[in-house]
Amino acid sequence: MRAALYNRFGPAADVIELGEIATPDPAPGEVRVKLQFSGVNPSDAKARSGTRPGVTKPPYPQVIPHSDGAGVIDALGDGVDQARLGQPVWIWNGAWHRAFGTAAEYICLPAAQAVAMPSGLDPQIGAVLGIPGLTAAQTVFGGGDVTGQTLLISGGAGAVGHNAVQLAKWGGARVIATCSAGGMERVRSTGADAVLDYADPDLASKITEASGGEGIDRAVEVEFGQNAPLLGEVMAPLGTIAAYGSGKDMTPTLPFGAFLFKALKIDITLIYLLPDTQRETIIARLHSALSAGALTPAIDTVYSLQDCAKAHDAVMTPGRAGAVLLRI
Repeated sequence: MRAALYNRFGPAADVIELGEIATPDPAPGEVRVKLQFSGVNPSDAKARSGTRPGVTKPPYPQVIPHSDGAGVIDALGDGVDQARLGQPVWIWNGAWHRAFGTAAEYICLPAAQAVAMPSGLDPQIGAVLGIPGLTAAQTVFGGGDVTGQTLLISGGAGAVGHNAVQLAKWGGARVIATCSAGGMERVRSTGADAVLDYADPDLASKITEASGGEGIDRAVEVEFGQNAPLLGEVMAPLGTIAAYGSGKDMTPTLPFGAFLFKALKIDITLIYLLPDTQRETIIARLHSALSAGALTPAIDTVYSLQDCAKAHDAVMTPGRAGAVLLRI
């Protein structure tokens, strides 16, 4: 089968190659998926670049990147229900602690990691549900129902944030979103109740005003370290900060007094590690929103498999309007 591969860290164009490797056969309990699309995420590009502290070489002799994807089950391992053959599916954790991810014509993985798609779902959308979709759903609904709550979603124009705004509105929340000036109209179109420029020097007061003076019940936060002082100001007492990123400040200094006297909770989400029962709950929420027409994940660019390196560069480029995919 054809696959995008790398065996060393470095710039995408230098280390990713298109190659031919043996088509895998599913082990007991596994399915083989003939892939149609592979979802490219910033975590894939960071893993390939070798910028993570203390990691000097890839964990496997050859790596096929990408955890997300969509396709059709074309082979079953022993013990898998025969009814699953031919089933359209989307994939989670395809490359998490595994050598071979979804940037290939086929992938074999445990049957539970190939999720039956809602009827009629576009496989391009299926290919972005693993990380952007589940992260958005978990950060919005990980504490339960949000009906009547006020949610602050930072990075509302990003792949996760854009999904989170839609999910929170569907869930019955008042939604305040922040983004760059260039993304504000796009975020407004998702139905956010207020959209604010994250660079506004009066951002804290405008968030508080948009909340009706009551503060934020739950914050979905992509830059926790950078925004921690702001959150200390705008959160309501007993509020929760659902953080899934802090790329600009990985060693944040917290305004502990502000957090303490509001008894704020910090709920950090790494979607790869979500326990099975929580994942099943969040998948059901995600599918319900999709089936209700309440969620339309945005796709920015679809590249061919041979342009995997370009896709890695694109997913790390600021200002994109949605997810990046490979067409297999």
